[in-house]
Amino acid sequence: MKVLGMGNALVDMMIRIDDERIFREFGLLKGGMRLVDSALIKDVLERLKSFPVEIATGGSAANTVHGLAKLGVKTSFIGKVASDDFGKFMMEDMLKNGVNPNLLNGKAPTGIALTLITPDSERTFAVNLGCAIELLPEDINAEMFEGYNIFHIEGFLVQNKELLEKAVRLAKKAGAKVSFDLASFDVVEENFIFLKNIVEKYVDILFANEDEATAFTGLTPEKALNVISQTVPVTIIKIGEKGSLISDRKDVVRVDSIKVQAVDTTGAGDLYAAGFLYGMINGLSMHTSGEIGSLLSGKVIEVIGAKMDDERWSNIYTELRKLMME
Repeated sequence: MKVLGMGNALVDMMIRIDDERIFREFGLLKGGMRLVDSALIKDVLERLKSFPVEIATGGSAANTVHGLAKLGVKTSFIGKVASDDFGKFMMEDMLKNGVNPNLLNGKAPTGIALTLITPDSERTFAVNLGCAIELLPEDINAEMFEGYNIFHIEGFLVQNKELLEKAVRLAKKAGAKVSFDLASFDVVEENFIFLKNIVEKYVDILFANEDEATAFTGLTPEKALNVISQTVPVTIIKIGEKGSLISDRKDVVRVDSIKVQAVDTTGAGDLYAAGFLYGMINGLSMHTSGEIGSLLSGKVIEVIGAKMDDERWSNIYTELRKLMME
């Protein structure tokens, strides 16, 4: 089984802050994602220059594909970066971690996701897409999708609706299941009609957290699950510390989260998707797939950012073997 991902290829710049007034100062909504220009990124970094900054490759779909590659799944990723230091960093990181990078060249600098992390582990994004936004419908073709069983795409690509719709159409035509992450509640609210059409026509596996599910249906997670399941074969709604709800139209299961010391929730949803898709690829039950998702999402929130070191992955492999033997 092979998984193809597509999304905004971004470099994460992560800063832990202790004063939420910074959000009002720069017009950011706590827990949300705002697209900004490079000048605002520069201003925020200047304002927080006394705080340490951690840098890692990022982007929602890229994080999911990275997680799958670490689990031994054959993966590839379509995105656009510049031939700058951050673009080279992205290319080298994917190669090192077993992802086949189909990274096209852009004109603007490589995109940056500035992540502000508060003491409650919540993260707030100020994103300058850079050349990620230059990924256009004409950049993708049917050949890119051939041979893949699952196509995983992020809702953040909604800034280019023609691109997103062409991608899911090509994936379906190639015989791949479409896995879609709603990405953010504000993305859903601002693009509701378009996303509803995409989900109902093309999506086989939908990932949402409770805020995104509510924005998509106006309902509580349990009721939202029932509504979305009427058109989507497999629906997963993540409900934070309370775990996740999963439906395949016939059955509904609840999966608990694992107990961890949360540091930063960046990448939690992306790694949950990686774990769940890994379970599906290996023919495991919805519940076990959800447990693998919870394992990965729980482990990643113990660190800053969406990338884990080799020791933590070794720990995951041990726990994974136990889950798959149950």
